Amino acid sequence: MTLTISRILHAGYVFECEGTRIAFDPVFENPFSRNCHAFPDVRFDHAQIRAVRFDAVFISHFHDDHCSFDSLDLLDRATPIHIYCMFDELFDMVRELGFVHVHPLHIDVPVPVGAFTVTPREAMDADVDSMFHIQAAGLNVLNVVDSWIDPATLPALARFALWDMVLWPFQTMREIEVLSPSRAVAAPVQLPEEWFEQLAALKPRYVVPSSCQFVQEPWSWYNHAFFPITYRQFGQEMGAALPDSRIVRMNPSVSFALDHDGLKAAPPLSWVVPVGEQDVDYQYEGHAQAPRTADIARHFPPLTAAQHARVVHYCESGLLDKYRGMELPEESFFETPRVWRLSVFDHEGQGTDFHYRIEGDHIELFSGVPAALSWTTEVPVARLYAALELGEALTSMYLRMNDSVFDAQTEADLLDAELVDDPLIRCLFNDVFGAYQAAQLRRIKERG
Repeated sequence: MTLTISRILHAGYVFECEGTRIAFDPVFENPFSRNCHAFPDVRFDHAQIRAVRFDAVFISHFHDDHCSFDSLDLLDRATPIHIYCMFDELFDMVRELGFVHVHPLHIDVPVPVGAFTVTPREAMDADVDSMFHIQAAGLNVLNVVDSWIDPATLPALARFALWDMVLWPFQTMREIEVLSPSRAVAAPVQLPEEWFEQLAALKPRYVVPSSCQFVQEPWSWYNHAFFPITYRQFGQEMGAALPDSRIVRMNPSVSFALDHDGLKAAPPLSWVVPVGEQDVDYQYEGHAQAPRTADIARHFPPLTAAQHARVVHYCESGLLDKYRGMELPEESFFETPRVWRLSVFDHEGQGTDFHYRIEGDHIELFSGVPAALSWTTEVPVARLYAALELGEALTSMYLRMNDSVFDAQTEADLLDAELVDDPLIRCLFNDVFGAYQAAQLRRIKERG
């Protein structure tokens, strides 16, 4: 018996065995997650996808690059959808999309589907992620998705060694460091030591460097700032560390037939269409000069008057209400009195400053210009509007923090501050679930 494994995009895969076809984290969009452009580049034949029938779809977690309603909208509504998620709202929204068989996944509880048994395994952040243990044709495949393996979970997974294949998230991502590039510490361009230990314990026959690898808009400085680790480096270092394993690259559409004797090329997915060179690799420039937020904002089209007014109202009122309703994290930078400046830049690069006085859970607008600042945040107005109304993710908002030099005490306090303690980040993303999917669902329903 043979198991066929095909790559869709990012963490998306199709598995086929003995007439059963299942998909994992299917995303049929480029760009996906609003502004993540596939790298290598692909397009999708949506007419063909609508004709494909899956016996089940498995979604590892709710993040929008794994659970996209625009992609699910292409599937037959009788398709069973299995999701690992702690929030009932997501299941309700998938049912509102029209799916009639929507099931929660539970750690270590197997789900039989035809020739397959799929078992969610515990990831390090068990409140968010899951991994998948796929069994078919007498083979064991571990899909780590883009999570991390908890050291306490590793012995349970090692009991299945030799694994026939492991789909391994091979890139570290600097989505936080780019928020404050002038203060970021240079990234170690090396594979984490625990990866070698964990893969050695799993003893895989084949390792597929999986997940990540995307770029932003063509002009974006992020295109050389996100991913320090390349396919080439992973292949060389992990190949040397695991001489009994074979490192196999799977670009979008590529398929392999796996059995006990080995791995062979199989016909590619016809509805995933490669565009241009496919064996590309990320070019990381750890000290690339970040352009000014004003210059970045010029790349975006102007908002309408109503959209601009929505942003201004949020900065003057909605943000304050949201902040006051949240609980401040322990040992927050904002426990002591601070003055925060939020600068919002329009399509002409013109900035509007909003000043706030913050102490603990209290926030108020500061009239006039303060004598000294404690924290600064910059953002293009188009991206702030998109975060409010369209589910824009932090990854592509082009937020910029603390490019100023503050007084000595503030600088000392900032050494222990967390960037995600930023008031705008907290107000936009803390205690907010499913904004991206909710915006997608509204658009889908409006289209009829």
